[in-house]
Amino acid sequence: MALVKGFRGIRFDTEKAGNIEELVCPPYDIISDEQRVEYIERNEYNIIRLELPKGENPYQNAKSILDEWLEKGILKKEDKNAVYIYEEEFTAYDKKYKVKGCIVRVKIEEFEKGVILPHEFTLSKAKEDRLNLMKATNCNFSQIYALYSDEKRKTISKLDSLSERTPDIELTDGDGVIHRMWIVTDDAQVESICNDFADRKLYIADGHHRYETALNYRNYCRENGLAKEGDAVDYQMMMLVNMEHPGLVVFPTHRIVRDLKQFDLNGVLESCEEYFEIKEYNKLDEVESVLAEKYKSGDKAFGMYCGQGKWILLVLKNKQIMPQLLPNKSKASQGLDVSVLHTLILEKLMGIDAENMAQQINLTYVKQIAKAVKAVDSGKANCAFILNPTKISEVCEVSSAGEKMPQKSTYFYPKLITGLVMNQLC
Repeated sequence: MALVKGFRGIRFDTEKAGNIEELVCPPYDIISDEQRVEYIERNEYNIIRLELPKGENPYQNAKSILDEWLEKGILKKEDKNAVYIYEEEFTAYDKKYKVKGCIVRVKIEEFEKGVILPHEFTLSKAKEDRLNLMKATNCNFSQIYALYSDEKRKTISKLDSLSERTPDIELTDGDGVIHRMWIVTDDAQVESICNDFADRKLYIADGHHRYETALNYRNYCRENGLAKEGDAVDYQMMMLVNMEHPGLVVFPTHRIVRDLKQFDLNGVLESCEEYFEIKEYNKLDEVESVLAEKYKSGDKAFGMYCGQGKWILLVLKNKQIMPQLLPNKSKASQGLDVSVLHTLILEKLMGIDAENMAQQINLTYVKQIAKAVKAVDSGKANCAFILNPTKISEVCEVSSAGEKMPQKSTYFYPKLITGLVMNQLC
């Protein structure tokens, strides 16, 4: 199903550009203006100048910089088609993990073809920005992150064998994550890895905006006579990881409820009593461990933070309520924690409808519990909901059903670093 190829990636020549640690950066959408300046001050060739350009003509600036760096040899294209084996080593939930996959070119397909499947809704503003950057530069500076099924470990066994040697690139980022890359250019090995995907579907884990932008860019190029079917714009750079990999970690994204004009905490809790078992806690440091126990037992549970260290455990009494509320959705979607929260509590009991959530009128999404707590304690928020993470299996089940989760349902950790390899669409 999925058509996968090696490619001649573009990489920094560190003899000219400097240490690789100074040239890479996290995903552009989590970098502040202040952090962007810091990256550039550290090294003028940092990839952030291409991935997050600024100025009166930011996208044209990115093109000019890309052309200049290629001309000067700051960036060099691989001599041969390659598969890039990429590993991240990190700590999560007080435990050490490693996750490994391969960076390749993948032929993009419309979602309805069932070859590459999404799992979350996206925002239009981000897609417009990424489209303008692609139009100007004709290049991928970062990867789309996708999963595939390989229960027999056919591909990961190959990747493990090929990465037994010293990595070609290794660095530790500011968060302590170790990034390693092995570059495979042997034609037979590249072909062997790519052929493994001929009967597989891919599930987008992270990078929905970039994928939808890639489709829009491909269509734009065809409609304007800039490309035809089969050209390089039909292929995008992706990181592919086995969904059964023990190193895959998903963090939850918590919800802050704010600016409700008639918020009545007691009224909300009274309404919740019909559907949830309710228990009050006065020690906030217990929230993660309590929710973790509910996660293991398969319960649908949330922590509702009310302020001053007080939080409420809400455990769904009857899961059969969800088919009644979402009759047109699959069992996979009906059973998601975020579906229960959004449909039953936020929408039905608190009056925050789906459009409101999408526009983030009364809702803010945060990764850190501390930020949610601070927002409530400072009076800037009405309350906050602390969630358990979405399971990897749920991501694939919802995607396979042809459905999408609410925005910010997953946070795959760690993020892929930007700048190890780039994909010029020519």
